[in-house]
Amino acid sequence: MLAAVLAAAALGLAGCVPADEGPTIAFLMPDATTERWEHLDRPTMEHVVAQRCSTCTFRYANAREDALAQREQAESFLADGADVLVLTAVDGASALSIVAEATSRGVPVIAYDRFLASPDVAFYVSFDPRRVGRIQGDALVAELAARGKADGGILVVGGAASDPNAVNNRAGLDAALAGTEHTILAEIDVPGWSPDLARDWVADQIARVGAENVAGVYAANDALAAAAISALLAAGADPLPVVTGQDAELAAVQRIVAGQQTMTVYKAIAQQARTAAEIAVRIARGEPPVVPTRVDGVPAVLLTPTGVGRDDVANILVGGGVLAVDDICTPTFVQACTDAGLLPRSTP
Repeated sequence: MLAAVLAAAALGLAGCVPADEGPTIAFLMPDATTERWEHLDRPTMEHVVAQRCSTCTFRYANAREDALAQREQAESFLADGADVLVLTAVDGASALSIVAEATSRGVPVIAYDRFLASPDVAFYVSFDPRRVGRIQGDALVAELAARGKADGGILVVGGAASDPNAVNNRAGLDAALAGTEHTILAEIDVPGWSPDLARDWVADQIARVGAENVAGVYAANDALAAAAISALLAAGADPLPVVTGQDAELAAVQRIVAGQQTMTVYKAIAQQARTAAEIAVRIARGEPPVVPTRVDGVPAVLLTPTGVGRDDVANILVGGGVLAVDDICTPTFVQACTDAGLLPRSTP
């Protein structure tokens, strides 16, 4: 028993030891650099599984951007008798071998957040990634127009090329830019969505073209936005260009309130995790889930994302119970929150 526990720990596995009396649902996360996986997706999914299936066991693992480690984690779960895999792939191509192995064992795979191009995938649960990119691109174009920069130069800081979501985000951006006069100064698909790599790349581009010539930065998510803004501030960019984001992370919302980041895309991640957990439980019990739509033949649930700018924080995020004013308006951001209408102005 001790040897099995130690072996699981070496692979980065966590969660309870599988129970004999009910099915086991295993969740495979892709990285630890995006805060949502460990802080929102996993605990929400675990909670729902516990509520909906008292005899189910929930297990989880984080691959920390290592596709080989994710395959080893999946193999370990399968060897231990997992009944359903919920998989957010590190690499869309290499994860197909996980799907194939699971299918050969009769274990259904739910592609979570990132699409997997395999007819063997049992279900796909995500937000429409092309719509996300279109929301980002439309916000970028609109803000550049508002600043009188209808032909401004843009740096494109995209997500990992191995992530189908990043590819579709970019397709949405391209649709938004079609017919405009904007010039893409340079572009990158950041390996592993690494903020460090993104920051260094943006710094290099600023040195090459000059901060004053960067009108906008398409950053595919909030972590990449933070990296781009860090490089811009270090280069003395004033004013900061338009910068997009995605995920509505707290730090990103604070940057939006402070006027550093232009927008983010809010996705009701807890709803996504609850949906995936409900589907996983139904599949584990042999109950066919409802199929609202299909993506490339795969049964799917695609949720609707929402763009959030400075004027939307109060209504969408605070009013919607996503974030509290006290969380956003820490001492550093009191004045910015007051200017944004999140805090009342003090009476003289």
